[in-house]
Amino acid sequence: MTVVFDRPYQFVPPMRSSWWPTVIQTLRLYDLYLRYSEGVVDYELRGLEHVQASKDSGRSMLWAPNHCRYADPLALGWPARQLGVNVHAMASWHLFNVSSFDSFALRRMGAFSIFREGNDRQSIEAAVQVLVEGKRPLIVFPEGAMNRTNDLVKPLLDGVGLIARTAARRRVKQLDDGQDPTVVVHPVGIKYLCIEDPQPWAELQLDQFEQRFAWQFMPDRDIRTRTVDVAATFLAIKEMQYLGQVQQGSLSQRRDALIEHLLRFGEQSLGLPMTIADARDRGRAIRAKASEQHFSPHQDTSEAELRRVATAADLAQELLSYQESYLLPGKATDTRIVETIQRMQELMDGRSNNRVPLKAVIEFAPAIEVSTSRPPKGQRDPVMQELDEQLNDLVANLSKEARAL
Repeated sequence: MTVVFDRPYQFVPPMRSSWWPTVIQTLRLYDLYLRYSEGVVDYELRGLEHVQASKDSGRSMLWAPNHCRYADPLALGWPARQLGVNVHAMASWHLFNVSSFDSFALRRMGAFSIFREGNDRQSIEAAVQVLVEGKRPLIVFPEGAMNRTNDLVKPLLDGVGLIARTAARRRVKQLDDGQDPTVVVHPVGIKYLCIEDPQPWAELQLDQFEQRFAWQFMPDRDIRTRTVDVAATFLAIKEMQYLGQVQQGSLSQRRDALIEHLLRFGEQSLGLPMTIADARDRGRAIRAKASEQHFSPHQDTSEAELRRVATAADLAQELLSYQESYLLPGKATDTRIVETIQRMQELMDGRSNNRVPLKAVIEFAPAIEVSTSRPPKGQRDPVMQELDEQLNDLVANLSKEARAL
């Protein structure tokens, strides 16, 4: 659950000391955690010359990667180590509430909190200040939340452009003559590739799903068909849970109808106006309202109901990652099969089986220079437009390196 009901939001600032991140890098703790907790056992870095050029010129850098796995923030420790830099990163508030150890480790690796359910001015100001100082690259995931579809980039949030432009204006005013005041954004494509043939692993995971569904003596089917059948059954289970019956139509039509029901349920329960068009923005508004009501002294809705609403909004968010086209014949790859199976495991059990060995390919694009002037009224921020195009190109090209089924 992404909404924290245990305690009200309290900004977790970035730690400026370089001692802890240097120790973590020197002991290669990123490598150990990624290997044993996320199954990421190897990596390849590309385009580092672009980042090295920005570093050598003294420019302040914002790294803007796609976000498809929990491993992403730690995987970016590899290029940081290669470049000899420490980083700061914005991390969702709920990650600081998983455990005391996680909160301790996140801070010492350079993370600071962002409250996704509200207007977090402290976090935005901290991000801007990191860029103004320019001592460390700042990592911001422009998709906002993790997207479990490695080959697709979700619509980007405009916060990256706001942070970068604000910092660019301040650097011009605050830096001494002779220092480069430029702020640049580096799009970063991250792609996880299967090192070995994942079919034996996938068959075992699908066997376990089918046993839970009491499926016996099933006909022989290829791995793609089995994965689609399990995903369709999972959708049917959620339809029964929230709608009382299985719907008619294609998988994408049924998914969209369930998402609409989940979001409408939250909006009606919390008295929100149904005026927002984008499903992600609607889910964000529901979580924000649930959090606000929970910590309000005049709470109108029970905690149990608020948790139901937040859970439904989270499910809607997760369902947005299920694309029917992702596993169509001729489109499926080994990595897409692995992603889909692990996503279903997380939704059903709260955790996934990460014993399939993966290699992270991390590719940096050339720098996008951030202008200090405001974008033309009524037009999209040019920085965000270029970031969107470059990030989609990176991910599309990297997706071709997976094995076709």
